[in-house]
This record gives sequence, structure tokens and C-alpha cells, in this order.
Amino acid sequence: MTNGATSPVTAATLKVEHSPLLSPTSSQSVTETVNGSHRFVIQGYSLAKGMGIGKHIVSDNFTVGGYRWAIYFYPDGKNPEDSSTYVSVFIALASEGTDVRALFELTLMDQSGKGKHKVHSHFDRSLESGPYTLKYRGSMWGYKRFFRRALLETSDYLKDDCLIINCTVGVVVSVIDCSRLHSIQVPESDIGAHFGMLLENMEGSDITFDVAGEKFHSHKLVLAARSPVFRSEIFDGVDEQKKEMVITDLEPRVFKALLHFIYRDTLSEDVESVESSSASLSSVSETLIAKLLAAADRYCLERLKLMCESRLCKNISVNSVAKILALADEYHATELKAVCLRFAAENLPGPSRSLTCVLIAAVMRSDGFEYLKDNCPSLQSELLKTIAGCEEDYSSGGKSRSVWAQLSDGTDTNGRRVRQRT
Repeated sequence: MTNGATSPVTAATLKVEHSPLLSPTSSQSVTETVNGSHRFVIQGYSLAKGMGIGKHIVSDNFTVGGYRWAIYFYPDGKNPEDSSTYVSVFIALASEGTDVRALFELTLMDQSGKGKHKVHSHFDRSLESGPYTLKYRGSMWGYKRFFRRALLETSDYLKDDCLIINCTVGVVVSVIDCSRLHSIQVPESDIGAHFGMLLENMEGSDITFDVAGEKFHSHKLVLAARSPVFRSEIFDGVDEQKKEMVITDLEPRVFKALLHFIYRDTLSEDVESVESSSASLSSVSETLIAKLLAAADRYCLERLKLMCESRLCKNISVNSVAKILALADEYHATELKAVCLRFAAENLPGPSRSLTCVLIAAVMRSDGFEYLKDNCPSLQSELLKTIAGCEEDYSSGGKSRSVWAQLSDGTDTNGRRVRQRT
């Protein structure tokens, strides 16, 4: 520049604009318990008594909150200092885990029907130190002096030499839940209800079944989609346009229950349960649930078969196990058969030879055992071998025979003849 002139200065203004605020986010910490229960039936209390202080009977493992648990019952007490004055009951962590926090409830069930149960519970009450913490596998919570033994043996808690202990476990879990503040509930599927209405209204039905003179209207495509047997019978035959089929191997009530499942995927309300504790040999196989099991096997309806197996499984007892085992074997119900055999082997936890023989003798006196003997000798053999544990060889001196060998020829382990029903 000349003449000492200065250059002009330009100014710029910085304008700061604020972007709109984003919607706030949120989360919620939820600490709660995952609860589950197990019912432990102790049959043969008088035989278990006297096994010794610190000796126990243990339940099957059950799972709650991702951990396995087991109930320990000490007929002569866990504490040597009590000199068998009390029975002891504990709940134990049976799987790997560290610092598992949980609430517990142990209930000795009143079997008189009066509802006066003996309850020891963490639930529904304030705990000063919070939930109980189990440090490692095998850690226990319970009571060394759960119940005075002399009082127990004259109480309503002991009936027919049987005790029932119910255990509830609540595993403490903490999760961050972002969905509860803003959530949309999706209803359960109602496709079964819609298809059920199709069956009830008979709208668009294109085939009729004649079952002992009773007519059932149905839809070929629905039947074919659900059962490969129906699909083959309807579409693979010579006459694909047939409008009526005759069913000769099912009762009307069984076929009605079968159709109910095919359309609704549930059991019908009139499928009665099996009261195995008082049921006779014939009545077990004559129940609707047993006949529905046969129909499910006939038409390859695996889910229905499992539902029937589950219902029958709940009614297995010493008196019914042989007959239900025969049903399971006849209709290829592998899950039910396995449960029957496990029941026979595990009905008395930690059996000694004498306890095993008590169970075997009881089974041999049942009508179901006679049925197996006459109609399914190989299944009878499988049942007894499972109860006995395994077939043992004669001892070195030949004087001590295996449990299986003695009972298979009708004698007990003392050489006495076991009387069977005639």
C-alpha cells in the first residue's frame, strides 16, 4: 500500500445453531426371583429309619433359575449331637456355581386334608441379611432340627409310611430391562381356536367319517397337513375323490378327541385322567387317554402321543407301573416306557438290597405284573432287571444268588416263595 494507507478489515460473524434435543433414553434395573418347586415323596419311611446319623435320602435333581438343586432328607438326623431325636431336611446346590443367592421354602405336607402344613419359608417376610448365599456346589440350606422324630411318627404328616416334602427355590437375578417402560403386548396365537371353529361349523367340509354309525365331518387338507397317515389314506388311494371313510378301529369318543387335537392342537376337556392308585388292570387301558395314545400312534401324531404320555406318566405307581409299561411298549411311547423303567429303579432312593426286594415284591403282586407275565414276558424280564439294577453272577461260593436270579424264579432274597396273585 502507498501513502501509509491501511487495508480495510472485514469481519465475519459465527452463528451457532443448536440441534433439536433427542428423545431421552431410559433403562430399568429389575431384581427379582425366578421361582420353581419340587415335590419329594418319601415312600417307606419306616424302612429308611435307622440308616444312621448323617445318612440321607436324596431327591432327583431339579432345575430352577439355571441351577440344579436337590432335597436331602436325614431320617436319623444330620447332627450327631441330637442322637436321632430330630429328622433333618436340607436343600443343596447340585450344579456348578458360586455365590448363588436364593430364597427357600421347605414344606412338610399335612396328609389329613386339614391343610396344616409345616412351613419354613424365606418368602413373604423381611430378611435382615438378604437372601441366602450358596458359595459352591454342595452348599446347603436347611434345618438340622426340622421336626422331632417321635412327634412326626404320630402326626398327620406321615401317612401309609409316606412323607411328602415340597421345596420352593427362588433364585435371585438382576437384569436391565429397557422394554417395560414402552412395550406392546402380543396376544397368544389363536390359530387353534379359528381351526376349531372350522371343525365345529363344518364349513367347507369335504369328507365324512363313519365311526360306529356316528358321522364326523372334516376337511381333507387339514387332516393331510397334520397326519401323514391321513394324507396317504385320502390322497394316495385309488379314489382321491372319495367323500366318506369308515373307521373300524376307534370308538366315536376317541375319534372325536383325535379330531379336536388335529384342529386345535390341545387335548379335549373330556380326556379323563388315570387314577392309577385305585384303578384296576382293565380300567387303565380302557381310559380315554390310553385309547387316545393308541390313536396317536396309529396316525403318527407325535405331539399328541407325548401329551398322552405326559398325562399317563403322572399316574405311575407300584400298582400301575407294569400295565402302563405294557401300554408304552405296545404303542411305541418311548418317553413313557423310559419313565416307567426309571420309576422301577429309582422309586426308593439309594436302595439297599432289602428295600429293592420290597419294591419288587410289591410289583410282582400287582395285576399288571401278571399281565406282563402272560402277554409280554420279555418286557416283564426288562422291568425286573431294571428294578434289580443289573443281573449279577453267582458269588464265588455259589451260595449268594443275584436279586434278579432269585426273583425271576419266584423267590425272594431269603429263599422264600413270593406269592403272586391268581
